[in-house]
Amino acid sequence: MFADTLRILFADDDLVAIDKPAGLLVHPSALDAHEERTALKLLRDQLGAWVWPLHRLDKGTSGVLLFARHAEAARAWRQAFEQGRVAKRYLALVRGWPDAQGEIAHPLARDPEQSSAGQPRLEATTRYRRLACIEWPFSVDARHATSRFALMEVEPLTGRRHQIRRHFKHIAHPLVGDATHGKGMLNRAVAEWLGTSRLWLHALDCELPRAGTPLRISAPAGAEWNRLLPQPGG
Repeated sequence: MFADTLRILFADDDLVAIDKPAGLLVHPSALDAHEERTALKLLRDQLGAWVWPLHRLDKGTSGVLLFARHAEAARAWRQAFEQGRVAKRYLALVRGWPDAQGEIAHPLARDPEQSSAGQPRLEATTRYRRLACIEWPFSVDARHATSRFALMEVEPLTGRRHQIRRHFKHIAHPLVGDATHGKGMLNRAVAEWLGTSRLWLHALDCELPRAGTPLRISAPAGAEWNRLLPQPGG
């Protein structure tokens, strides 16, 4: 269960950023019609004022989430997102050991909830860098006695729905904990090993354009990521 008070990372007259917990919806959704607690409602109640979400994070994703504090700011910042002027950086845990760095340029169907057949394909590009290789002593494949994973730093250069999740599935390194695009048996094995069941995707920071120095807003990864992060001297 989530606390009624969200952690505010930044606030001014135009913008407010929170650290969204994993498992919390951004706003009401037909796919989760029974769920009444959302980041949008909690933040409006906390501030005692209306706010406008500027982008989406999947329910399972944690980290930096931005809202505008008035309609004019919402129009301006949404335009910045649409024009690709907002840089975002994520942490992700994926199956296997991808290349040390690379770029995935693969068009995606507009709506990931529907069959891709007949849908327009939208340009989509994701850049990544491998931070750590991990090998744990359990098997989910009879051909291998251990299981390999990698901690990745990910930068989506476009803003398609489920882009990071779909792109890593495309290169055969699905995100751990992804019930839609990942591997159920692997997800369950990792959840048991770590004692945590979640989508392993965290919005680490956003950099927004503004006069002078760009505004960077960061949300450090939660304690559950500590077993994945490279240790000093390691």
